[in-house]
Amino acid sequence: MNFLKTIAAGALVASSLATSAFAADISPAVIFDMGGKHDKSFNEAAYRGAEAFKAKTGIKYREFEVTNPSQREQALRNFARRGMNPIVGIGFAQASAMEKVAKEFPDTKFAIVDSVVDLPNVRSVVFKEQEGSYLVGVIAALASKTGKVGFVGGMDIPLISAFSCGYKQGVKATDANAEVFENMTGTTPAAWNDPVKGGELAKSQFARGADVVFQAAGGTGVGVLQAAADEGKFSIGVDSNQNYVHPGSVLTSMVKGVDVAVEAVFTDAMNDKFTAGLQHLGLKENAVSYAMDEYNKDLVSAEMVAAAEKAKAAIIAGEISVHDYRTDNSCPVK
Repeated sequence: MNFLKTIAAGALVASSLATSAFAADISPAVIFDMGGKHDKSFNEAAYRGAEAFKAKTGIKYREFEVTNPSQREQALRNFARRGMNPIVGIGFAQASAMEKVAKEFPDTKFAIVDSVVDLPNVRSVVFKEQEGSYLVGVIAALASKTGKVGFVGGMDIPLISAFSCGYKQGVKATDANAEVFENMTGTTPAAWNDPVKGGELAKSQFARGADVVFQAAGGTGVGVLQAAADEGKFSIGVDSNQNYVHPGSVLTSMVKGVDVAVEAVFTDAMNDKFTAGLQHLGLKENAVSYAMDEYNKDLVSAEMVAAAEKAKAAIIAGEISVHDYRTDNSCPVK
C-alpha cells in the first residue's frame, strides 16, 4: 500500500476510534502563508486537509492567514502560548520563524510543509515536485501543436525552479526540439498573489507561440489559467487539482499531497503517533502526480496518458533520474 493510501486508511480508522479523551488532548492549528487558504492552489490544498480531519473526527482547528512576513513568527508563538498542538506551518517561508518558536516550546509538536526544520519536535514534509512536473512536461509536449510551451513561476526561488526544471526535462525528453519559455513573477512574497501579472506573463508567452503554459505561482497562477482560457490555449494547474477552474482549457494539474500531509499530522498527533523528522515524498509514495477527471478527460489522449505512465514507472524504477534544481541550483536542460 503506498504512502497516501496508507495515510488515508489510517485517517479513516482514526476517525472511527477517536474518543472524547483524544479530542481533549489535541488542539490543532494551521498557519497559511501568503495568498491565503482560498488561493485554489498550495494553501487551499492544506485547507482541504485540515477540513478533512475536522469532518472525520469532529475536532475543530484554529487557523491564521499570513498577509505580511512579520506575522509568521507572531502567529506561531501565539498559537503555542495558547496551547495549540500540533501546529502546522504552510510554506517554505515559515521555516526561520518555526525554528525559533519550536525551540521555545519543545513540548509542542510542529510541522512544516515545503521546508526542513531540523528539531526534535518538528516534522518536515517536502515533495519531489520535479518528478510530477516531469510528467506534466511529457503531456504538454504531446499536446502542443507549435512545439513551444511555457512556464510561469511565482517567487523566484529554488523551489519554483525545481518545478520549472522538472517540467523542461519532461518536455525535452518527449520532444528534443521543443522550445520552453520561462518567466518568474517576482522576487518578493507578493509574487504569489498577483494574478494580473500572471496573466500578462502568460499572454506574452502565447504571443511568442506557446500553446501550453504550466503555472507554479500560487494565487498568481489564477491569472495564468484565465489568460489561457481567454486565448483559447492550454494551461496546467499546480498543487491542487485545478482542472475545474476553466474546463476545456486546463490540460491537467501537477498535484501535491499537501492535504494528506496536513491531515496526517493532525491524525498522528491525535493517536499519539506523531513523529518528527524528514518526509521526502515523490512519485514512489504517490505524493505527486498529474490530475485526470471529467474536466480534462477529452483533452488528454490515451497516447499522452500512456507516455506519462511510462515515464512515471521509469522514474519510480530509477531508470529515469529527474534532476532536482535545489541540489546545485542548475538545470541540465534549457
